[in-house]
Amino acid sequence: MGILDPSVIAYGDAASRVGRRCSDRLISFAHPDTDAYIGGMTHASENHGVPTGRRSNVVPGHFGDPLTVTTALSSRDDATGAAGRPLMLCLHGWGSNEDDLAGMMRYVAPYNDYVSLRAPLVLQEASPMQGGAYSWLHDAIPVGEDLDHDAFAAASAIDDWVATHVAPERPVVPIGFSQGGMLAIQLLRVHPERYRAAISLSGFLAPGVVPHTHPADARLLDLNIPTFYGYGSADTVVPKYDIYETLAWLEEYTWLTAHEYRGLDHAVSLEEFADLREWLLGHDITSGLM
Repeated sequence: MGILDPSVIAYGDAASRVGRRCSDRLISFAHPDTDAYIGGMTHASENHGVPTGRRSNVVPGHFGDPLTVTTALSSRDDATGAAGRPLMLCLHGWGSNEDDLAGMMRYVAPYNDYVSLRAPLVLQEASPMQGGAYSWLHDAIPVGEDLDHDAFAAASAIDDWVATHVAPERPVVPIGFSQGGMLAIQLLRVHPERYRAAISLSGFLAPGVVPHTHPADARLLDLNIPTFYGYGSADTVVPKYDIYETLAWLEEYTWLTAHEYRGLDHAVSLEEFADLREWLLGHDITSGLM
């Protein structure tokens, strides 16, 4: 979809919890002349001692199957053009691909480097006419133990990719939409010391009922990591109780800044981008220039 009105950046018809299986796609602005693909696969991700869950009836495989990130789209110069600033780590939603949030960076942090990762689970292969559709999870929004298993597997794969491809001294800020927003939070629950801050746009929270799928929660409490959580008051994909649970957890475990956007569905808006730019500037993550 395109822009619905001057204040809203449109989204795809995101899959609902009860059965619609479409795209959590933001409008894409990526340009091949300024973006570059980073080659090189990580080593096969292990499940880090956590057993996998039940078989999914939506995406082939089991919840919690080990994943490996193999494809990433970077900003200029392989994301080294602004090495003195934190690296933005972009994580897309269900049915989308690495182009979507890469384009959003031009609105949010145009003078920071970014890397936008492609989720490993294939819903639809890319073709010459259109980009593919991918997922981090074995359902659009799994629940309960299924979500814990998948959240841990995906966050571990992302953290492995960061360890392999990003210099250890480079600050990293994950920013994600929907599934990607959940994973921006989950990275703090897996390896909080590695991430400078986290941004969740229309995201949600893994419940943490499966042992060892949130190994760093206790450490996270002491770190006071800045988080930004933006969500729409009219979100038809993430239920209100999930939003409130996410807000409460982030308030307890992180240094939270939260914004609700009146009338906004499962999407992002220009108002949200303005709030996010101000937050990034306030935490010395961006220069504030546009």
